[in-house]
Amino acid sequence: MEADYIVVGAGSAGCVVAARLSETGASVILLEAGPKDSLLWIHIPAGILKLLYHPVVNWNYSSEPTEGSGGRRIHWPRGKTLGGSSSINGMLYVRGNPADFDGWAQMGCRGWSFDDVLPYFRKSEDYKQGIDAEYRGKGGPLKVEDYRTILPLTHRFIEGAQQAGYAFSKDLNGRQQEGVGYSQMTRKGRWRGSTAQTFLKEAQGRPNLRVETEALASRLLFEGKRCVGVSFRQRGQDITARAHREVILSGGAINSPHLLQISGVGPAEHLQSIGVPVVHDLRGVGTNLQDHYVARVSHRVRGSISINKLSRGVRLAREVMRFAVEGRGALTFGVTTAQVFCRSSPEKASPDLQLLFTPASYDAAKFGALEKEDGMTVAVCPVRPDSRGTIMAHSPDPSDRPLITPNYLSDPADARVLLAGIRFTREIFAAPAIARYSTVETLPGPNVTTDDELLDYAKQYGTTIYHPVGTCRMGEGPNAVVDSRLRVQGLSGLRVIDASVMPTLTTGNTNAPTIMIGEKGAAMIREDQQAA
Repeated sequence: MEADYIVVGAGSAGCVVAARLSETGASVILLEAGPKDSLLWIHIPAGILKLLYHPVVNWNYSSEPTEGSGGRRIHWPRGKTLGGSSSINGMLYVRGNPADFDGWAQMGCRGWSFDDVLPYFRKSEDYKQGIDAEYRGKGGPLKVEDYRTILPLTHRFIEGAQQAGYAFSKDLNGRQQEGVGYSQMTRKGRWRGSTAQTFLKEAQGRPNLRVETEALASRLLFEGKRCVGVSFRQRGQDITARAHREVILSGGAINSPHLLQISGVGPAEHLQSIGVPVVHDLRGVGTNLQDHYVARVSHRVRGSISINKLSRGVRLAREVMRFAVEGRGALTFGVTTAQVFCRSSPEKASPDLQLLFTPASYDAAKFGALEKEDGMTVAVCPVRPDSRGTIMAHSPDPSDRPLITPNYLSDPADARVLLAGIRFTREIFAAPAIARYSTVETLPGPNVTTDDELLDYAKQYGTTIYHPVGTCRMGEGPNAVVDSRLRVQGLSGLRVIDASVMPTLTTGNTNAPTIMIGEKGAAMIREDQQAA
């Protein structure tokens, strides 16, 4: 098996890369460890709760216990199917703040300022309600829409946030991110709009694109310092694929560094300790792990309906019918219907907090399950954490899961930002527009008031919102893994194009920036090939 390019991982970035490279007529092999995205729950937006622990289309990773998470292991869902995590996520489309990308450029990532990346955001999307042509795109594969059905509680939260002092933003992905606004989603009609159902769907009829599912990459193949191919296991067979031009890793923040390490690329001392022969000593591989850790503030609802009641009994049957007939209703919901981007303190140059509102409340005893009674929740998220963790291979076996050590809240600054976010959220819930619909704060609870009590609550009950990045950091210096053109430092024929290259987290959810990285990375490959 051979091709000009081999892309490892058909996720949010990998589908984009494979689709764009195959446009040129180059031959492309796309390898995906999971199955095709044929499971019905993938395509129904509200099906996310059925996917968080799914044994087939989810890697179901787990973090190591750390002090910042109260000594708990935390479940890390990651997509294992065509579309990757874009096939199991909450479908939120959040680009981030311009300051994020300008910060990357200042850190040595040449060509990654906001002005540099904006054309690729615009190229990828088709924003249905878009009116600002300078910021928003039309005609791209990725369909972006405002929520089709909005419960009254979301409108009341928006009003309450404005009463608490947050300006309204009519487009959180446009000129003004800071403030409060309604969420946008990646969808395809009434269905989920994963990168498999958008980018890859448009490309799959091309004879020069070969998609291999249930193909677990086991090792990168090298001739000297050049990567020439990939070995993978598929239905019990070991198969070799060779690349005439390049191999592109798009496995994400966990699988890309893991494959590099078990292939002999990474911190030499660690590789030797687990019995992996060193091909290239690159100490940054698997370091710089960042993730968004949240603490929830929940209220019991009165006088208005929430998703909790819509998800049961006769109401659920009505919503199923409404989805089937109109393409609207509760089954079109993702996770978060409104968001506030704000600063934890006035001296911050740009927002460092994201408050994510959901007209629902969750069972504290069961991950991903809704309570029976009506509720509403804000997930308080420090979006630019200073804490850093690692992803490290545990053995040379590709099926042996790596150790995920996120080190949540290990930097005291993250705790300060989180506590500020909880206080801001309580102020919003106290605003007249939303307070009238609350009977009581159920989490953390009205008796949890001091900083120490709130921090202890965050450690015992906080969780990830599934945005790991940074483990193959782009930039300069000894800990950078890829250069500004996403080429692995010190090697040829090998790039990483996925969320792992982000030097720092973006201000908000990471799917949209990852798709942008796929767009820009594919364009760089084409440019470099033409210049060769």
